[in-house]
Amino acid sequence: MSQDERQTLLELYKDLRVADVRDGMDWNMMHQYGSVHHSIRPLFPARVVGIARTSRYMPYEQSIPHMSPDEYTEWVAWYYREVSKNPGFAEIEDGDFVCVDQSGVSVGILGSNNSLAYYSKGARAFMTNGGVRDTDELILQQVPVWSQFVSQGMNQGRIRFDAKDVPISIGGAVIRPGDMIVADGDGVIVVPRNIAHEVAKYAHQEFSNDKSGRRKLYEQLGWELDHTVA
Repeated sequence: MSQDERQTLLELYKDLRVADVRDGMDWNMMHQYGSVHHSIRPLFPARVVGIARTSRYMPYEQSIPHMSPDEYTEWVAWYYREVSKNPGFAEIEDGDFVCVDQSGVSVGILGSNNSLAYYSKGARAFMTNGGVRDTDELILQQVPVWSQFVSQGMNQGRIRFDAKDVPISIGGAVIRPGDMIVADGDGVIVVPRNIAHEVAKYAHQEFSNDKSGRRKLYEQLGWELDHTVA
């Protein structure tokens, strides 16, 4: 995807809510597609629009050798260098929504350090069908994460890198690299890149109708207009 196309899509979706995008999908006869299962929840309230950057991990199939703590320190360094590395994270661009299929393994694959590093490179948010850890720091840092659960464990001996920039599935939704991801208090929705413009057209239609209708009700109630209706 060219930088111009990326910026066009990010701008097109920046004001849309998950509910609006769900409506836009329905208007394109995609009723059963795109909504991520409600078990994928945010660590804290956030609203994010981004472009899917995907990777996939699998359970680690090998046995863990018995070793001393010092030997284990060396083994862990080897593990992250050779088994659990993810070359895709070095390619993160501004506007990416990082989506990690970790096969449901109970691992805190995203934590306060690596997520903040990717966030500093332009990643807008993270989503996984597994766990995250260091959650107090993630909340403090305000790095948006949607996950299946919280998990204390590190990667080593539990999970291995499999592939990057491939179709994955999180919460029953197929996510392909370059798809649009919108997330807020209503959950997460995935819009296939090839219909992103058509979906946005009708999402904006419903967004405008809702905004106009609620503005009239605000005025009837004598409420001060806020940013959602102004």
